[in-house]
Amino acid sequence: LSSFLSFLSSLASETNDRIDRTGDYTLFAPLLPHLRTAAERAQILPWQQDTKLADALAALWTEIAYNLRAIADYAEEKKCLEQALHIDEAIFGPKNPKVATDLNNLGDVLQALGDLAGARAAFERALRIDEAAFGPDHPEVATDVNNLGAVLQDLGDLAGARGCFERALRIFERHLGEDHPNVATLVNNLGLVLQALGDLAGARECFQRALRIFRAKLPPDHPYIRTVEENLQRIIHE
Repeated sequence: LSSFLSFLSSLASETNDRIDRTGDYTLFAPLLPHLRTAAERAQILPWQQDTKLADALAALWTEIAYNLRAIADYAEEKKCLEQALHIDEAIFGPKNPKVATDLNNLGDVLQALGDLAGARAAFERALRIDEAAFGPDHPEVATDVNNLGAVLQDLGDLAGARGCFERALRIFERHLGEDHPNVATLVNNLGLVLQALGDLAGARECFQRALRIFRAKLPPDHPYIRTVEENLQRIIHE
């Protein structure tokens, strides 16, 4: 059964990848009811006694959740991610990096649902796990800190958000180089916070840097480029 669930998870992952490339969300629709049925039926089995089965089941719930996020079904996505988190906590323990990944995913959907306190708690727990597992200067930690910065920004803690984005940016620059698209994403995020803090010159510099990186690394019609261009235009006209 673990092999079958792994096959379904791989099929779901490949389909999600195709959706990301093509934007055709109809690709997953025929699979969704069958994948959910398989996951729900496997959930009632004694997966606690079979690590391979549990791992495959958690991965399947995560892939289902990824598709539900794409179609903005956040309530159902939350249920799927809670299942994945429950399984990984039971199998690998509450301080395993797999659990941190689940918490980051769950924090994202809680933020989308407007549960900012819940999202913050999830991101902070993920950060504690990854710092203990990898140390303070690791890309996984940078991802956690970036996510935490985003929810702090939504909560109105702009100083806290700025600190998070600056920390994540330093880590990514060290590990990925100064011209990586992930660095550009952090620079754009930082620019938005600086704009909200009234530092328009600093924000403009951030958006210009992010735009240079994205234009060099991404196709000219990529939506990230349009997003940063719009951010820069708003700064210019303020």
